[in-house]
Amino acid sequence: MPRALKTYRTAIGFHDAYVAAPSQKAALEAWGADANLFARGVAEVVTDPALTAEPLAHPGTVIKRPRGSMAEHLAALPAERPAGSGKATARKAAKPEPRPDRAPLDEAEEALAALDRRQEAESRRLARREAALRRERQELEQRHGAERRRLEKARDTAAGRYERALKAWKG
Repeated sequence: MPRALKTYRTAIGFHDAYVAAPSQKAALEAWGADANLFARGVAEVVTDPALTAEPLAHPGTVIKRPRGSMAEHLAALPAERPAGSGKATARKAAKPEPRPDRAPLDEAEEALAALDRRQEAESRRLARREAALRRERQELEQRHGAERRRLEKARDTAAGRYERALKAWKG
């Protein structure tokens, strides 16, 4: 039986994101969050019927609603530019950092591939040795079986002679 849906909300930029989901985990997945927003206190359960109607009508779909008007957002900006927001920052941002060196990753991947090749070769050698040992065991069991049958036949013959001799002796 499917679990009852709850409506969850979190802030995404200038919007509130609502989703109807059966659990907090499902809501986090719908939002694409890689951290537990509920534990951080930035996501919550919503119970207001006016806010839950649309998400409940489209379960699993993220519904975005603006958190205020553009005028309110602009009014909330500081009157002065923050320090360091001039041209020097723009020049800094224009020079990208060099791409990280992939060589250590390539070396590690090659080492793993070489290990896999060595282990595969060792496994094949071991499988050949196991097959040879199985054949040797079968041959040994056949030789022992043939020798046992021969010796049992000799014993049975000797036992028959002994029984007849014993009967003749007793008279």
